[in-house]
Amino acid sequence: GLRRGHARARRAQGLASASRLRRGRRAPPGGSRERLPRVYSQDLLNNLFRHPYTKIEFVQRDLLVSRQTAARYLDLLAGAGFVEKRRAGRANYYVNPPLVALLAADDV
Repeated sequence: GLRRGHARARRAQGLASASRLRRGRRAPPGGSRERLPRVYSQDLLNNLFRHPYTKIEFVQRDLLVSRQTAARYLDLLAGAGFVEKRRAGRANYYVNPPLVALLAADDV
């Protein structure tokens, strides 16, 4: 009945969201591969789309790079407009605005 129909609608909405995320992962906005070829990697892209934000420690752990390299990658991405750098206390957070917008749209 009604419950089953609602569950199907939520499942369809979730599948549509997953599809948009996959498309976004394969085609990063603004051509990061062309604009930042030394930074671009599938692992970095996966990190940026795993959560609406990332930190130097997350990139360092996921890409197996030094803290300095992770910070450089994220600062380059922020400078090119792919992520927004925000400071909270002593930590820097790098927000993925397109992913935040996508997640916020799905909550409605």
